[in-house]
Amino acid sequence: MSDITILLDAIGRGEERASADLLPLVYDELRRLAANRMAGQSAGHTLQATALVHEAWLRLGKDEEKKWQDRSHFFRAAAQAMRQILVDRARQKLSLKGGASAKRVSIDDIDLPHADVDDRVLLVDEALSRLEKEDPESARVVTLKFFGGLTNKEVAGILGVTERSVERQWAYARTCLFEMMHKER
Repeated sequence: MSDITILLDAIGRGEERASADLLPLVYDELRRLAANRMAGQSAGHTLQATALVHEAWLRLGKDEEKKWQDRSHFFRAAAQAMRQILVDRARQKLSLKGGASAKRVSIDDIDLPHADVDDRVLLVDEALSRLEKEDPESARVVTLKFFGGLTNKEVAGILGVTERSVERQWAYARTCLFEMMHKER
């Protein structure tokens, strides 16, 4: 077992010190994932990669269960935490733009080519939530690639599948998400 897996087991058992020992082992990889994801953000984006890692770490630390089976499970949880942080930020910015009387906007009412980064994050999240119900495996690939910024090879390693399987699921998921976001336009 790797050092990371041993520490994840210790965290699952409630050992306080294990969390502090884990951070140095995973920080660089989490920072790289966040930097990859943040590279696609607009210049005026207020959240930096380091802040995204720190917020994700805090969310992971608040997780009541804190039982990650292995390194892959931990990084999937980290990618999911980053996704939620970006979605929460996008929603917050959208509500600030609209003032106190912000209205819920349907995907069908948004012109995608002119949507800003926050709008796209929300659109993808809404469609991804629907995809998770239909095809959870493909939704995990999207979460790791879009929100985690991972390559096909990295996703394959985390999910324990072949790179070709990731490519197929990514192509399928993109098509499904595109159709969901453009339906009834």
